[in-house]
Amino acid sequence: MQLDIRNLAKLYDQKRGLAPTSFEVSKGELIAVVGHNGAGKSTLLKMLANWIVPDGGSATIDGIDLKNRIAVVRKVGFIPEEPNLFDFFSVEYNLKLFAALTQTPMLRVEEILGEFALLPFRKSRVQSLSKGLKQRVNIGRALLADPPVLLLDEPTSGLDFEMTREIYRLLGTMHGAGKTILFTSHRPEEIKSLATRIMVLHQGSLIFDGYPDEYFQSDIHQKLYA
Repeated sequence: MQLDIRNLAKLYDQKRGLAPTSFEVSKGELIAVVGHNGAGKSTLLKMLANWIVPDGGSATIDGIDLKNRIAVVRKVGFIPEEPNLFDFFSVEYNLKLFAALTQTPMLRVEEILGEFALLPFRKSRVQSLSKGLKQRVNIGRALLADPPVLLLDEPTSGLDFEMTREIYRLLGTMHGAGKTILFTSHRPEEIKSLATRIMVLHQGSLIFDGYPDEYFQSDIHQKLYA
């Protein structure tokens, strides 16, 4: 198993962010994590990305304990819903900062600029970019260290139709390259077209874990989008 999650849990001021949750993820899976706002989706991804500390349980990625922050940063690429970039710095400088943090060769920055069609914007300040371009930088930054696992929190939120299609294409390409991907989403069409497996969180508890066909035929799907 590439990811092994055992009773991972989080509390916020005595309120349940995520109940003790266990599951396994095999290499190459593309998993949609579904649920209403406040269900625990972002909390789960942020714990796996080491952005927040769990209150209980354990998680390993390729056998490495989640608590080993230095090792995990090269194993997991996290793309938050709102691009977590330095707005006053250029696209290129943002990428170089993260490359230095992950001890990634600077040549990789040039590769990412080319792969994500960011060369014309390399000297542009992030604050001057559209949300779609910021998301492209955000994803490119997460891929700098070529991590085997990618976590995306609402990757198409607030994007127009064309940029949404571009994100779908990127996800398909990354999945085809063998990446293991978990992404959160509210969009049924997104889930149906991309996911090989669906997990549903409700009020911090995992209430469904199965194949897309099973999910879309279930009462759970009907209740979520009623």
